[in-house]
Amino acid sequence: MVLPVNPPTSTPTQTQNRKADHIRICLEEDVQCQQVSTGLERYRFTHCCLPECDRKDIDISTNFLGKHLNAPLLISSMTGGTEHAGIINRRLAEVTQQYKLAMGVGSQRVALEKPQVADTFAIRKYAPDVLLFANLGAVQLNYQCGVDECLRIIDILEADALILHINPLQEFIQPRGDTNFWGLFDKIANLCSKLPVPVIAKEVGNGISATMAAKLISVGIQAIDVAGAGGTSWALVESERAENPLQRRLGKTFADWGIPTAKCITSIRAQFSEIPLIASGGLRHGLDVAKVIALGADIAGLAIPFLQAADVSEYALQELTEVLIAEITTVLFCTGNRNLYQLQYSNSLQSIQ
Repeated sequence: MVLPVNPPTSTPTQTQNRKADHIRICLEEDVQCQQVSTGLERYRFTHCCLPECDRKDIDISTNFLGKHLNAPLLISSMTGGTEHAGIINRRLAEVTQQYKLAMGVGSQRVALEKPQVADTFAIRKYAPDVLLFANLGAVQLNYQCGVDECLRIIDILEADALILHINPLQEFIQPRGDTNFWGLFDKIANLCSKLPVPVIAKEVGNGISATMAAKLISVGIQAIDVAGAGGTSWALVESERAENPLQRRLGKTFADWGIPTAKCITSIRAQFSEIPLIASGGLRHGLDVAKVIALGADIAGLAIPFLQAADVSEYALQELTEVLIAEITTVLFCTGNRNLYQLQYSNSLQSIQ
């Protein structure tokens, strides 16, 4: 049975206001998972007291989806659609270009609904030759978005790939959330077969299991961003925006719902050795980045640290990026690995449980 396409459940202005709310809440409120962790604290690197390498020879560069990155860092999808978000995206794009990283923008649904804000996503002019990801909620394929709309948002960004973010818990709690997730696998398969760029499946902080990864890969998804539990809780974010006691209660009850980031990485990589894999969800520094790379991820996505720095200044972003690069390099140096490939296969990372 095919269900009819549902109409949008919020207006363009409501979508734009939600974007502003999300930035404010993430910067000002404590919306981190309270009890569940990323699982990364359960792993520790074995120190190598004689690393037999010179720091200047350490190389943390990598390739992802055919593009070279100077470090395995993705500035995760966050924002767009407001004047403040446009400033943040410009600053993020400039640091992405300066350090040759990767970057995703926030959901571009608002740019489809309100084309006059599309420029807040149009960051290719600030990052002419780096890896950029467009972004749309997968559920929007059931709400009047199809191949043409996806092509439009790819064109706005001149993107190298499209992220489909998957967020059932957030939509369920969100005021006027879009909750018809019926039939999406078929629509994702159709999209993957027709778009000229790879499609990436990404959760938003509740994780992707190996079982779900297998289904997504089977319909044409070409990379996975696990976005596991342990960092920002979008259930808590939406509880801060609640319009009634029920929404507030649901957000708090399900604040720690999801699969820890480390578990997502190890379970997916155990079954799929070749799928390009992004680790995100609660990563806060370069040691976390090195751990997820050692666990099997190809690159690591961080959001809140970059958002906080971008809200301050361009210099704060540069300073954060330099620190992350130094932290990743320190791990390689002190485990005796000269590059990320060696780190993944060195058994330097051990479970401490």
